[in-house]
Amino acid sequence: MKEFYFNHDGNIDDLVSYLLFLQAPEIKLLGVGAIDADGYVDPSVEVCRKLTNRFNTRGDKLEVAKSNSRAVNQFPEAWRTASYSFNSLPILNESGKMVTKEADQPAHLDMVTKLENATAPVTVVMTGPLTDLARALDAAPEIETKIEKLYWMGGSLDGHGNVVQVNADGTQEWNAFWDPYAVERVLASNIPMEVIGLESSEELPLTNELKMHWAGLRKYPAVDLAGQAYSLLVNPPIQTAQLYFWDILTVISALYPEVVLTAEKRKVKVITKGTAAGRMEEDPNGREITLVTKADKDLFFKKFDELLMRAK
Repeated sequence: MKEFYFNHDGNIDDLVSYLLFLQAPEIKLLGVGAIDADGYVDPSVEVCRKLTNRFNTRGDKLEVAKSNSRAVNQFPEAWRTASYSFNSLPILNESGKMVTKEADQPAHLDMVTKLENATAPVTVVMTGPLTDLARALDAAPEIETKIEKLYWMGGSLDGHGNVVQVNADGTQEWNAFWDPYAVERVLASNIPMEVIGLESSEELPLTNELKMHWAGLRKYPAVDLAGQAYSLLVNPPIQTAQLYFWDILTVISALYPEVVLTAEKRKVKVITKGTAAGRMEEDPNGREITLVTKADKDLFFKKFDELLMRAK
């Protein structure tokens, strides 16, 4: 049975990603941590506890770890409030009880503990900044050998980013910009990395047609929850941009590698200072990663639906 650890930053895609992890068959989820980045960490942790209460299909013994990592560059406040809205959705609060506990350790140390105690190689999936993993590696370098592979949603190698701020030149992706030094630390490790960048999911947009599709499947509680969650998204992070399923592709590709149609080996480095901080660049002397370049659209949405429809 494949073992996973999930670390995310608490926006809608991240929280739906956790919902998918709770439904996936024939895996073991060792732990989950939330970091204070694209979503506020306190409501993000509460949502994960409530999701575990309601949708823990496999019955994994889970506590939710709250990160105490801090940003080098914080996400815009307007993006981060979605975690509060998600936390108020009725299906998560119907029972009126909070059974799942918050972990005693902060997220990076929770990751260390879970990896140290793992009985098999662990797949680590991260849909936010890499800071908790970087801190975990600094605290306990030996855990590197316990990680079979890292799947990370972050970065961009095609020259465009999604950061629009006065202290950035616009070439960087937000998860890398949040803490460029963490990206540098993880790239310095020997952990195999599969990266879902901004360019990795262009065939997987969030559309009104997809929202209507979910509306027709409301009898499935997890589909209904996902549909309500995505209805909270009125405007994309960049007003002229299309939203894509970057985080969801990261999770589904970790669970079902066949969803990835094409991927390329690239050698990369990250810039840590100046207005280009967070930008990942190709470098012949850099660290090799696997960059996802195309996904199987039909299979992706088939697995997305199948996982959500498993919940009772």
